[in-house]
Amino acid sequence: MKPFIYDYTLEELQTWVKEQGEPAFRAGQIFDWIYVKRVTDFENMTNLSKSLRTKLNDSFQFVTLKEITHMKSSDGTIKFLFGLHDDHAIETVVMKHNYGNSVCVTTQVGCRVGCTFCASTLGGLKRNLTAGEIVAQVVAAQKILDETNERVSSIVIMGTGEPFENYEATMNFLRIMIHEKGLNIGQRHITVSTSGIVPSIYKFAEENTQINLAISIHAPNDKLRSKLMPVNRRFPFEDVMKALKFYQEKTGRRITFEYALIGGVNDQVEHAEELAEVLIRMDMLAHVNLIPVNYVPERDYVRTPKNEIFKFYNALIDRGINATIRREQGHDIAAACGQLRAKHLESNAR
Repeated sequence: MKPFIYDYTLEELQTWVKEQGEPAFRAGQIFDWIYVKRVTDFENMTNLSKSLRTKLNDSFQFVTLKEITHMKSSDGTIKFLFGLHDDHAIETVVMKHNYGNSVCVTTQVGCRVGCTFCASTLGGLKRNLTAGEIVAQVVAAQKILDETNERVSSIVIMGTGEPFENYEATMNFLRIMIHEKGLNIGQRHITVSTSGIVPSIYKFAEENTQINLAISIHAPNDKLRSKLMPVNRRFPFEDVMKALKFYQEKTGRRITFEYALIGGVNDQVEHAEELAEVLIRMDMLAHVNLIPVNYVPERDYVRTPKNEIFKFYNALIDRGINATIRREQGHDIAAACGQLRAKHLESNAR
């Protein structure tokens, strides 16, 4: 199968162009056609020679995302289920905020991390996406926004999969997204979320970017986190915190701690107090994002009552920890990770 043109960073494309006997600036022209004009046919790249267009067509293909279905929420959130070339399916979510449009992308088909409250892990991991398959999700979102003269203003890598277990593809995706000749998304408008893949956190600290890092923490200690997130048995809580501290010392960047509140499991005031103690002890520049857990039929968890959420929130604030309660979006369309794909797999299995 021919490689995807979206897989290539500008630097990699410059190398390929020069190997074809063409000047390096042709790569910038190709990037402009792909990401600014958003064409999906090499023949439409009219300022390139016929021979170069033929070489492009012979060497590359565009990622084909076939829309299986989409759902639109009353708040404007749109969730897409896209089919890939090998009949796997992935989800992408476009969210409208008062500050712009955000796209939540998927990095893997399925997930092997195994969080017990998440639909993404149902069925396990099938394969990694290429950088181009991640890029294609943002391009598809941008094409939809083109219809109303809007643009993608931010990206969150919080869809299905663990991006730090697909590290190189994720990093190439990021390099393409932030490039001024590409979609030119500001680095501080991109957030990567990890479940705590310790070696990759150290690598990411050395990348010298301004991209935001979020950690799915969901518990204040080793025992409870291992119960909720089996990945914690590979990378224990304390090791994750040390890696995050290294990242912070290296970059000076604040870290977002994602905490899904599960009724009667991890949502008591003492859990908030313990989390605050850990962040204070580690001297972390932290923001805690509290997330009322989404109901997943295959999981036996319930949502924390609103008054209990505020008790948890206030316990953090009272101890000097910056915290917010995530505003829900797409709740009426099963917009949480993996839910739409899980329904699709279930219907296909019948």
